[in-house]
Amino acid sequence: MPINKPLSTLSSHNIWLKNPLAILASNAQGGLVVQGQKIIELVPQGQRPSCDYSEVMECGDLVILPGLINGHHHFYQTLTRALPQALNKPLFGWLTSLYPVWAGLEPDMLYQATRLALAELLLSGCTTAADHHYLFPEALTEAMDIQAEAAASIGIRMTMTRGSMSLGVDKGGLPPQSTVQHEDIILADSERVIRRYHDASEGSMLQVALAPCSPFSVTPELMRDSANLAAQHKVMLHTHLAKTIDEENFCLQRFGLRTVDYLESVGWLGPRTWLAHGIHFNADEIKRLGAAGTGICHCPTSNMMLASGIAPVQELEAAGCPVGLGVDGSASNDGSNMIQEVRQALYLQRLKYSAQVSHFDAYRWATQGSAKMLGRSDIGSLTVGKQADVACFKLDEMRFSGSHDPLAALLLCGAQKAEHVMVAGQWRVKKGVIEGLEVGELLQQHGAAAKALVTKIYPSAEGLMCR
Repeated sequence: MPINKPLSTLSSHNIWLKNPLAILASNAQGGLVVQGQKIIELVPQGQRPSCDYSEVMECGDLVILPGLINGHHHFYQTLTRALPQALNKPLFGWLTSLYPVWAGLEPDMLYQATRLALAELLLSGCTTAADHHYLFPEALTEAMDIQAEAAASIGIRMTMTRGSMSLGVDKGGLPPQSTVQHEDIILADSERVIRRYHDASEGSMLQVALAPCSPFSVTPELMRDSANLAAQHKVMLHTHLAKTIDEENFCLQRFGLRTVDYLESVGWLGPRTWLAHGIHFNADEIKRLGAAGTGICHCPTSNMMLASGIAPVQELEAAGCPVGLGVDGSASNDGSNMIQEVRQALYLQRLKYSAQVSHFDAYRWATQGSAKMLGRSDIGSLTVGKQADVACFKLDEMRFSGSHDPLAALLLCGAQKAEHVMVAGQWRVKKGVIEGLEVGELLQQHGAAAKALVTKIYPSAEGLMCR
């Protein structure tokens, strides 16, 4: 027994994660105590908890992090990874190659794609993920309901963004008409999704944001109406912005405005907005974004894959923008691994700002920064009173042999998979295995969905699918 009193006298079931090899928290080398969904105590080195506890987990071989928070993704894109027709192209060419494929999405395809993406994220130490789903072809009008069901089956927190596209190629936009919706339908379904699924309470497992896709796929009217609806229901707003020079030129040609001017003109410049990518801002725009408290989600791997550029993270943070991290779509990364994304962010920002960018900076973007960006104060750090979202990693692979600083080694030596992951006080991953998930079955179903989707447009792709 860990304490000298009978279990019957304990007020509740508390677990002490004891004496970790390293922990990303101040004055907590002795570990932390979880009660229910929350962290109730941080234990200094060499001490025991002051509260009662009924279970001890020895963590001497584990590095403990707050659960990582993925601020931008497109789960459906796990179905079109490494598609030959979309390789080696910048954003607009890449999109026009893939839009016709994505137009064929069906309900079960999205369900399998969402489950696989969430499982992959969870295994990489991610406990909260924001997905930007903006494709609603006729066969997929209930995409948000499908995603909510899939998230519940995996047990991860999700910010589910009701995305949209209303400006098709016939009206000067980029997406084909088969992938866009009428704005009245978009707004009505957005309100339905908020009312049915958005949970603003502390410890929420599912929240909703409104997310018109991008300046080149929605109208200014939809942007304004979405902002008004979000304000009415007190939910967040999300979109892509300033990812490429092509996008900037589109805004100048169509609206006569640079991207941040456009954002302000439609009522989006504020603390309830977070933007994916945020690469091509000038100094004045960064100052305005910071003053407004608008969040920026840095997506390093995607930006490198599409050669979009490097987000000016230091300037954005200094100006007052919450900065988080996202893996982005699994067809522009082409993975859903959050701990690898933290490493990529560290190295890409060093390339821009020098070697003084530290691993602690990268961890901050993936935890506290992402939480603030998503408008959440109950997650993002190992702090008393916050949700017990915890990722535990081992350093027992060849890649870590000879390493000395465990927190630095986790990134510098290239960790890929968590050993244990806790979400809201519940173990969702134990010994590298997701509780209750049959991975072989998921892979078979997901692979079949990917094959069915792609061969609708590219029949010759059938023989190229990875087995």
